[in-house]
Amino acid sequence: MTHLIPLIVAIPLLSGLLLMASGKTLGEPIAGWIATAAVGLSFVISLIVFFHGFSDTGLGTTSHVLQWINVGSFHANVDFTVDQLSITMCLFVTGISTLIHLYSIGYMHGEKYFRKFFIYLNLFVASMLILVLGSNLLVTFLGWEGVGVCSYWLVSYYFDKDAAASAGKKAFIYNRLADIGFLLGTFLLWSQLGTITYADMHFSGLSSLVATMALLSFVFAASGKSAQIPLFNWLPDAMEGPTPVSALIHAATMVTAGVYLLCRIHGLVHMSSVGQWVICGVGLATAFVAATIATSQYDIKKGLAFSTVSQIGYMVLAVGTGDYVAAMFLMVAHAFFKALLFLGSGSVIHALDGEQRLSRMGGLRKVLPWTYGTFMLGWLAIIGVPPFAGFWAKGSVLDAVFGKSPWLWGIGLFTALLTSYYMSRLFYLTFTGAARFDQEGPDGEPAISHPHESPWTMRLPLVILAICSVFGGIIALPFVHSFGLEKFLEPVFGSDLVVPTSSATQQIFLSAADAVVAFLGLGLAWVLWRGRAERPALTPRFFAQVWFWDNFYDSLLGRPATKLAEYAALTDALVIDGAVDGTALAVKSVSTKLRTVHNGQVRSYGLAIVAGLVALLAYFLVVVA
Repeated sequence: MTHLIPLIVAIPLLSGLLLMASGKTLGEPIAGWIATAAVGLSFVISLIVFFHGFSDTGLGTTSHVLQWINVGSFHANVDFTVDQLSITMCLFVTGISTLIHLYSIGYMHGEKYFRKFFIYLNLFVASMLILVLGSNLLVTFLGWEGVGVCSYWLVSYYFDKDAAASAGKKAFIYNRLADIGFLLGTFLLWSQLGTITYADMHFSGLSSLVATMALLSFVFAASGKSAQIPLFNWLPDAMEGPTPVSALIHAATMVTAGVYLLCRIHGLVHMSSVGQWVICGVGLATAFVAATIATSQYDIKKGLAFSTVSQIGYMVLAVGTGDYVAAMFLMVAHAFFKALLFLGSGSVIHALDGEQRLSRMGGLRKVLPWTYGTFMLGWLAIIGVPPFAGFWAKGSVLDAVFGKSPWLWGIGLFTALLTSYYMSRLFYLTFTGAARFDQEGPDGEPAISHPHESPWTMRLPLVILAICSVFGGIIALPFVHSFGLEKFLEPVFGSDLVVPTSSATQQIFLSAADAVVAFLGLGLAWVLWRGRAERPALTPRFFAQVWFWDNFYDSLLGRPATKLAEYAALTDALVIDGAVDGTALAVKSVSTKLRTVHNGQVRSYGLAIVAGLVALLAYFLVVVA
């Protein structure tokens, strides 16, 4: 099995390099099929490795690739480790990425940079696999940076649009800022433990203060990559990228990297009670804030983007409670139904010639039957209607939160109600009611007269993801603990895993509460939005403008930094450049004066020599003698 592990990463990486080297030889659709086949093969190899079995020690199987850094006592190799946690990530990353690659063949048809798009997708998948398979923090950071730069390329794919170019830069800068936390945490652990290899790091030797400092550094890193407060507001702008990018990066893979990192260093989380409460606070606050913002969005992709931010907040919250299995369960289930919802929105946008505003949709139920049916299953899954995957996954998180604090559980349950409401609103405005796409738009946009269902390359991934959204909860149902996800991941987390110990009565109560809020939000949205396209009273500007978060950062950081830069530029021009230019002018002035002495006449030079000799003779006769 060891020799197969590097192939999981190498195949999509080599595919991307092949497409890069092919120039225009491999165009549409061949480039898309090669890229899709490469990721699909990586998924097959992941399955083979998965069925090969694992050690019960939780240490996993490590494959040495090459020696990287060997300086003094610091050693870091490029090694890939497969254990229960990393193979879980590999399976859903490669599986869903394969479906998104296939979907992209149809969605990106006719695009000018078709081949380049699939190069970026392949390199992104390879980077994500490096991130999850890395056996030490440095290799993880290599993949961490790889997904960051690929995200920049993909978000700003339509680089000729100012909004897309700005969104790409915003995502890149936010993630680079968060990387400071990753590096600080890594340096701190190395200084205290003498190693950055996961299998060799024994956090029990750390003091509470050091553990908390290191953990908070990694939490800051995770807040950037997983779009959590205070660095969450880059993700909605990233919707400027093509819809498959939104599904791949901002639903199923990259934004889960921060949660995966916290699960990977679970021993450090276990060492810091302060850090655990901070993680709970960040996750719950993000889930709630993003949910309120999603209630007022009129762009279908931005509504789903804020939903992603909120759902990842639940995953972070689960990590804070110590129930890492619940976090992973929701991560997998969310990958199914959120990828489905994003791809479904892409099918709608494709049918409406690029239109993304909910105010210009409606009545698509009969026009797009495949998209409607699959999107509906994803909607029921995310709002937590039983027995869909979202009901079991989000329920497991809320159960863990209830064990941590009933107050936190109450806020989390109310946020679940908001989730049901805003997702139902989005579904109703898109597919039900009277059609609005066949009318002239508010800004004079022409009517869309012939919406069309997507080609089979786009429909097939929707169907597969819809099936997973319905039955995905089977992997961790309460009655399959003997062979489910909890039992599978137990060797990795060991005694650090906090499993809810609620009674049977509490379990019934908590499950009933989850189901009630799902149906309550569904019904509330139906009552308030049935037959209505806009209701300003229900979409306040405060929520629509993201709690004015960007404005706050602009006032607190952006404008002062601009003023400081302007002052620095003035200082540079007057002081630094002034000193340099003044020196040059002084030299020029002196040289200009001296140049008059050198007139090129021999008699003048002879006279000067004679005068010099006379002066020297006079000096020796008068002074020296």
